[in-house]
Amino acid sequence: MADTQVDLRDPNYTPPLAKAIPLGIQHVLAMFVSNVTPAIIVAGAAGFGFGSNSPDFPELLYLIQMAMLFAGVATLLQTVTLGPIGAGLPIVQGTSFAFVPIMIPLVAGKGVDALAALFTGVVVGGLFHACLGFFIGKIRFALPPLVTGLVVVMIGLALVKVAIQYSAGGVPAINTPEYGSAINWLLALSVVVVTFGIKFWFRGFISAAAALIGIIVGYILAIILGVLPVSSIASSFGNAKAFALPIPFKYGIEFSFAAIIGFCMMSIVSAIETVGDVSGVTKGGAQREATDKEIEGATFADGVGTAVAGLFGSLPNTSFSQNVGLVAMTRVMSRHVVTIGAIFLIVCGLIPKIGGIIRTIPIEVLGGGVIVMFGMVVSAGLSILSQVDWTRRNMMIFAVALTIGFGLQIEPKAVQYLPDTLRIIMVSGLLPAAFIAVVLNLLLPEDNLHSEV
Repeated sequence: MADTQVDLRDPNYTPPLAKAIPLGIQHVLAMFVSNVTPAIIVAGAAGFGFGSNSPDFPELLYLIQMAMLFAGVATLLQTVTLGPIGAGLPIVQGTSFAFVPIMIPLVAGKGVDALAALFTGVVVGGLFHACLGFFIGKIRFALPPLVTGLVVVMIGLALVKVAIQYSAGGVPAINTPEYGSAINWLLALSVVVVTFGIKFWFRGFISAAAALIGIIVGYILAIILGVLPVSSIASSFGNAKAFALPIPFKYGIEFSFAAIIGFCMMSIVSAIETVGDVSGVTKGGAQREATDKEIEGATFADGVGTAVAGLFGSLPNTSFSQNVGLVAMTRVMSRHVVTIGAIFLIVCGLIPKIGGIIRTIPIEVLGGGVIVMFGMVVSAGLSILSQVDWTRRNMMIFAVALTIGFGLQIEPKAVQYLPDTLRIIMVSGLLPAAFIAVVLNLLLPEDNLHSEV
């Protein structure tokens, strides 16, 4: 028994295929919905997403396909490694929610034309992210839990509006009688209820796939209620190709200062998140600290994976924290298990028919799924903030950064006279909040006084 335990904690150990394949697919199921959702949100913000009636709506299929394909490619970089690139650990990569608040103002209402600048920013930001691998340890002091917790909370708060809009019927339905209808909320809440039920009353494989199962149940309910005609599913599936390769520079190249600055700044936060995930994997699966080589390799893989993804029209990739929890739960540290999951993702990404089914998900059903996901982002931020010693100093830093950052998110016209580049960065809310928190945390002297408020 002891030898088996040593094997399970070894990243190079390969379990029997009968066990490795289900474990690998479990990792994919745990992150599948979260991985494709940012592409759906960005398409919706640009104006060619669900319910838009845009002639560019088919482009959403390509974005979904690339999200799956390059999540798999980036994961392979982490597990198989390429020279110094990759941690050699069971780390799953996927499309990052952290960048969504930056991307929404970049593409808002601009359609497919906005994607050239967006993906050019992804490539440059990815290269910058990779460079952080050389000195990631030296900048960690500037991002204590006070800052990282604030940033994660801000990411979640930026997305909760999207979750409610989707649940009520989607942005295109606003100002129509259907928006916020009982049937829309029935579909959304059915997903929430099923997801909670699966998560808390089941274990292992089924529990890990709770969000996916919830959306499947909501999808079936939409068919039963007539919201989703079977004919539209058949049409979308039939019109999608059986196999397709990614297209380099599909949307062209356009240098946008706002996009480049935004992606580079968020890369710092993403890199710190990856450091935490790497530490979580080694502690949860092998009860040891991560080595400098593993942390540096993981950061290199984050950046290179993102840069390569951007070349083909995929959004930034980062390590997925929910899969860190799976490693801790199963105690299987084998990187080859996650490699199997990566191969599964790549196969899915090369088969557009899978994306053809995904894009028929009613937006209300997706809304129910993201209510849970985005709420969990806020919860994760609060969990990080629980590590903070809430002195008067720290409370003031948090208060000012949150108020300005969140305020700019909900009232973007407050900075309408700023130059376009600066305005886009400011209305994200995320970057100004992070900047204020970092600067104040570095400048203000420590104190031991606790507020009585």
